[in-house]
Amino acid sequence: MTPTTTIGTPAGVFLHSGPEALYREHRPVLDALGGTHTHLGEDVGRAAAYDIALLDIFWTAMAGYAHALAVARAEGVSARELAPFAKGIGAILPPIFELGADDVDSGRFSGEDNPITSAVSSMAHIVHTSEAHGIDASVMRAAEGLARRAIGRGHGTDGFLRITDIMNPR
Repeated sequence: MTPTTTIGTPAGVFLHSGPEALYREHRPVLDALGGTHTHLGEDVGRAAAYDIALLDIFWTAMAGYAHALAVARAEGVSARELAPFAKGIGAILPPIFELGADDVDSGRFSGEDNPITSAVSSMAHIVHTSEAHGIDASVMRAAEGLARRAIGRGHGTDGFLRITDIMNPR
Protein backbone atom coordinates (compact mmCIF):
# COMPACT_ATOMS: atom_id res chain seq x y z
CA MET A 1 0.00 0.00 0.00
CA THR A 2 2.67 2.43 -0.96
CA PRO A 3 3.75 4.27 -4.10
CA THR A 4 6.98 2.90 -5.55
CA THR A 5 8.72 6.22 -4.87
CA THR A 6 8.34 5.62 -1.11
CA ILE A 7 9.96 2.19 -1.08
CA GLY A 8 13.24 2.39 0.79
CA THR A 9 12.20 5.58 2.56
CA PRO A 10 10.54 6.23 5.93
CA ALA A 11 7.38 7.30 4.04
CA GLY A 12 6.60 3.77 2.84
CA VAL A 13 3.51 2.07 4.22
CA PHE A 14 3.31 -1.72 4.02
CA LEU A 15 0.29 -3.75 5.03
CA HIS A 16 0.75 -7.45 5.69
CA SER A 17 -1.59 -10.28 6.58
CA GLY A 18 -1.31 -14.01 6.99
CA PRO A 19 0.39 -16.20 9.56
CA GLU A 20 1.96 -13.95 12.17
CA ALA A 21 4.86 -16.32 12.75
CA LEU A 22 5.76 -16.11 9.07
CA TYR A 23 5.51 -12.31 9.20
CA ARG A 24 7.83 -12.17 12.24
CA GLU A 25 10.29 -14.59 10.65
CA HIS A 26 10.61 -12.42 7.54
CA ARG A 27 10.41 -9.06 9.28
CA PRO A 28 14.16 -8.33 8.86
CA VAL A 29 13.81 -8.71 5.09
CA LEU A 30 10.65 -6.61 5.06
CA ASP A 31 12.36 -3.90 7.10
CA ALA A 32 14.87 -3.49 4.28
CA LEU A 33 12.00 -1.96 2.29
CA GLY A 34 11.89 0.93 4.77
CA GLY A 35 8.76 2.60 6.02
CA THR A 36 6.14 1.36 8.40
CA HIS A 37 5.02 -2.26 8.42
CA THR A 38 1.70 -3.31 9.92
CA HIS A 39 0.52 -6.87 10.34
CA LEU A 40 -3.28 -6.86 10.09
CA GLY A 41 -4.06 -10.39 11.18
CA GLU A 42 -3.94 -14.03 10.22
CA ASP A 43 -6.48 -13.84 7.37
CA VAL A 44 -4.32 -13.85 4.23
CA GLY A 45 -6.81 -11.62 2.37
CA ARG A 46 -7.06 -8.90 5.01
CA ALA A 47 -4.24 -6.72 3.63
CA ALA A 48 -5.81 -6.94 0.16
CA ALA A 49 -9.15 -5.83 1.66
CA TYR A 50 -7.46 -2.75 3.14
CA ASP A 51 -5.72 -2.11 -0.17
CA ILE A 52 -8.90 -2.14 -2.25
CA ALA A 53 -10.77 0.07 0.22
CA LEU A 54 -7.91 2.58 0.40
CA LEU A 55 -7.54 2.64 -3.39
CA ASP A 56 -11.29 3.28 -3.55
CA ILE A 57 -10.81 6.40 -1.42
CA PHE A 58 -7.95 7.56 -3.62
CA TRP A 59 -9.58 7.04 -7.02
CA THR A 60 -12.99 8.32 -5.96
CA ALA A 61 -11.29 11.43 -4.58
CA MET A 62 -9.27 11.86 -7.77
CA ALA A 63 -12.45 11.55 -9.86
CA GLY A 64 -14.05 14.20 -7.65
CA TYR A 65 -11.04 16.46 -8.05
CA ALA A 66 -11.06 16.02 -11.83
CA HIS A 67 -14.77 16.86 -11.88
CA ALA A 68 -14.22 19.91 -9.69
CA LEU A 69 -11.46 21.12 -12.03
CA ALA A 70 -13.78 20.71 -15.02
CA VAL A 71 -16.51 22.72 -13.27
CA ALA A 72 -14.01 25.36 -12.15
CA ARG A 73 -12.63 25.71 -15.68
CA ALA A 74 -16.17 26.04 -17.07
CA GLU A 75 -16.77 28.79 -14.51
CA GLY A 76 -13.57 30.63 -15.52
CA VAL A 77 -11.38 29.45 -12.62
CA SER A 78 -8.06 27.82 -13.50
CA ALA A 79 -6.86 24.64 -11.86
CA ARG A 80 -3.89 26.55 -10.42
CA GLU A 81 -6.24 29.15 -8.88
CA LEU A 82 -8.41 26.45 -7.32
CA ALA A 83 -5.56 24.24 -6.04
CA PRO A 84 -4.83 26.08 -2.75
CA PHE A 85 -8.49 25.97 -1.81
CA ALA A 86 -8.75 22.31 -2.85
CA LYS A 87 -5.90 21.60 -0.41
CA GLY A 88 -8.00 23.22 2.30
CA ILE A 89 -10.93 20.93 1.50
CA GLY A 90 -8.57 17.96 1.56
CA ALA A 91 -7.27 19.01 4.98
CA ILE A 92 -10.72 18.80 6.57
CA LEU A 93 -11.13 15.18 5.51
CA PRO A 94 -8.91 13.35 8.06
CA PRO A 95 -11.00 14.40 11.09
CA ILE A 96 -14.16 13.61 9.13
CA PHE A 97 -12.74 10.15 8.38
CA GLU A 98 -12.15 9.57 12.11
CA LEU A 99 -15.61 10.73 13.18
CA GLY A 100 -17.20 8.91 10.26
CA ALA A 101 -15.54 5.65 11.26
CA ASP A 102 -17.14 5.98 14.70
CA ASP A 103 -20.53 6.66 13.09
CA VAL A 104 -20.33 3.68 10.75
CA ASP A 105 -19.07 1.27 13.40
CA SER A 106 -21.64 2.42 15.97
CA GLY A 107 -24.55 2.76 13.55
CA ARG A 108 -25.19 6.31 14.82
CA PHE A 109 -24.95 8.86 12.04
CA SER A 110 -25.26 12.21 13.73
CA GLY A 111 -26.23 14.91 11.29
CA GLU A 112 -26.37 17.58 13.96
CA ASP A 113 -23.83 19.80 12.23
CA ASN A 114 -24.61 18.78 8.65
CA PRO A 115 -27.71 16.66 7.98
CA ILE A 116 -27.92 14.63 4.80
CA THR A 117 -30.72 16.93 3.61
CA SER A 118 -28.19 19.75 3.48
CA ALA A 119 -25.71 17.55 1.62
CA VAL A 120 -28.35 16.69 -1.00
CA SER A 121 -29.03 20.37 -1.55
CA SER A 122 -25.40 21.15 -2.34
CA MET A 123 -25.02 18.01 -4.47
CA ALA A 124 -28.07 18.99 -6.52
CA HIS A 125 -26.51 22.41 -7.07
CA ILE A 126 -23.28 20.79 -8.30
CA VAL A 127 -25.24 18.53 -10.68
CA HIS A 128 -27.22 21.49 -12.03
CA THR A 129 -24.13 23.65 -12.54
CA SER A 130 -22.19 20.80 -14.13
CA GLU A 131 -24.91 19.88 -16.57
CA ALA A 132 -25.53 23.53 -17.45
CA HIS A 133 -21.93 23.52 -18.71
CA GLY A 134 -22.32 20.16 -20.46
CA ILE A 135 -20.11 18.41 -17.90
CA ASP A 136 -20.86 14.78 -17.06
CA ALA A 137 -22.30 14.71 -13.55
CA SER A 138 -22.87 10.96 -13.28
CA VAL A 139 -20.61 10.44 -10.27
CA MET A 140 -22.26 13.27 -8.34
CA ARG A 141 -25.71 12.08 -9.49
CA ALA A 142 -24.90 8.65 -8.04
CA ALA A 143 -23.89 10.16 -4.68
CA GLU A 144 -26.97 12.39 -4.68
CA GLY A 145 -29.15 9.37 -5.46
CA LEU A 146 -27.76 7.44 -2.51
CA ALA A 147 -28.36 10.42 -0.23
CA ARG A 148 -31.92 10.80 -1.49
CA ARG A 149 -32.52 7.09 -0.85
CA ALA A 150 -31.34 7.55 2.74
CA ILE A 151 -33.70 10.51 3.16
CA GLY A 152 -36.52 8.47 1.63
CA ARG A 153 -35.92 5.80 4.26
CA GLY A 154 -36.40 8.35 7.03
CA HIS A 155 -32.77 9.33 7.68
CA GLY A 156 -32.89 13.00 6.59
CA THR A 157 -31.48 14.24 9.88
CA ASP A 158 -28.60 11.76 9.81
CA GLY A 159 -25.12 12.54 8.57
CA PHE A 160 -23.97 11.80 5.03
CA LEU A 161 -22.25 8.53 5.88
CA ARG A 162 -25.67 6.97 6.43
CA ILE A 163 -25.33 6.11 2.74
CA THR A 164 -22.88 3.41 3.83
CA ASP A 165 -25.90 1.42 5.00
CA ILE A 166 -27.70 2.11 1.71
CA MET A 167 -24.75 0.80 -0.30
CA ASN A 168 -24.04 -2.19 1.90
CA PRO A 169 -27.04 -3.32 3.92
CA ARG A 170 -26.04 -5.88 6.52
